[in-house]
Amino acid sequence: MAIIGGGLSGLSTAAKLHRLDSSIEMVLFESGHRVGGVIHSEQVGEFLIDHGADMFSTKPSAALDFCRELGLEDQLIEPKPTRRGARIVRNGRLLPIPEGFVLMRATQLWPMLVTPLLSLKGKLRFLLERWIAPAKSEQDESVSSFVQRRMGQEVLDRIVAPLSAGIYTADVTKLSMQTTMQAIASMETKYGSLARATAVRRRKGEDSVERGSTGARYGQFRAFQGGMIELIDGIAQSLPEQAIKLNGRVESIRPMGDHWILTESGTNHEFDHIVLAVPPKAALHLLQNVAPKASAELGLIESASTAIVVLAVSAEDIQRPVETFGFVVPLSEKRRILAGSFASHKFSGRSPDDHVLIRVFIGGAMQADLLDKPDEELIKIAREELSDLIGLTGDPVVTRVVRWDDAMPQYHVGHGDRVRIIDEEIAKIPGLSFISNALHGVGIAPVIKQADQVALEIVSSLNESGGSSNGESIG
Repeated sequence: MAIIGGGLSGLSTAAKLHRLDSSIEMVLFESGHRVGGVIHSEQVGEFLIDHGADMFSTKPSAALDFCRELGLEDQLIEPKPTRRGARIVRNGRLLPIPEGFVLMRATQLWPMLVTPLLSLKGKLRFLLERWIAPAKSEQDESVSSFVQRRMGQEVLDRIVAPLSAGIYTADVTKLSMQTTMQAIASMETKYGSLARATAVRRRKGEDSVERGSTGARYGQFRAFQGGMIELIDGIAQSLPEQAIKLNGRVESIRPMGDHWILTESGTNHEFDHIVLAVPPKAALHLLQNVAPKASAELGLIESASTAIVVLAVSAEDIQRPVETFGFVVPLSEKRRILAGSFASHKFSGRSPDDHVLIRVFIGGAMQADLLDKPDEELIKIAREELSDLIGLTGDPVVTRVVRWDDAMPQYHVGHGDRVRIIDEEIAKIPGLSFISNALHGVGIAPVIKQADQVALEIVSSLNESGGSSNGESIG
């Protein structure tokens, strides 16, 4: 068994396979010098810096269940109970997200009526949502189209768009409702409006968590005391010794009879089964001659890049402290940052008590040109924006710029149809599997859920054929 790619997708699939059937011999090829992909943590003096995701959702439960399987649950921590919530920049001020508003649905009415984020006209348009007729078809549409149609332009521009960009670093005029907000799209189909859906859920007690949230349900998230690298280390340590091959750049794969030939650094290896667990660009290259239709569809999935500027600053240097976990920035504010996250507000152990660790996000689908600037310029931009927004003065104690090029797949309108074609084409090829955050979800929990499914399918097919999946070098 060969697994190509040592990010979360490949590692999780390998670990799931090993737990299901420890007799499977496997080699995981990672082209870089470490595993984990965009998940990495760094200790700099007294500061713990996550380079990518700094927490994961417990909904779906796949990631939390996996931590329990690996014996990692005792290393998990919850977000701090104080300072929960987020803010949105409006005319240079950091205003609270209305209580009970989660992504694009208001579970409480009064906070929406009194929020300074919306004008009187915007609030009246929001109230009309109950009487807006549902879409006549269930065809996919953009997040922008859905929110404009149901709640108006102001709710889109000033609340939903920046919150969505904070998750997907995307252009909401292209972002797919069916693949990113399918549960909310279904509410319109089932109840006719989000207001009616919310009323039903309230009567059933199904919105109890959301009603106390502002932008995110923080109680449903977990992190690791030592940073998210502890998840990667835990997965890697669960694998057989010598299963991971670092600096192993796979050049090609091709079927030969009932086996596969994998060429890595000029050496051919023979395997019964291959799992591709790489980003779309790498996958389309490897699949070009093996599954050309799937490769062509993968080539149409765009990816966005982002940079995270990390600043460790003295708490005394923040003249206007923000008592929430972070903030997002609408495009209409014409600023050069997407969002800011106060990592030390969210989790313990990230910085000394008299300092604040801030992560500033730059770039994304809508401001990609900013990423052409050198690191020093990005640090300068982050400091200038924070100076204006929270009154940051003085010099940071620590600075870091973490760049993730093409790391965020863009789930554009029609993404679901594209993924179905890719899945169907791969399924036709014996001994080949594909897993990626470009397919069925970008978060940690969705990726681990995919790994579960892929591993189960592989073990089931091996049991049906009565064989095991081994590999050997052949030249």
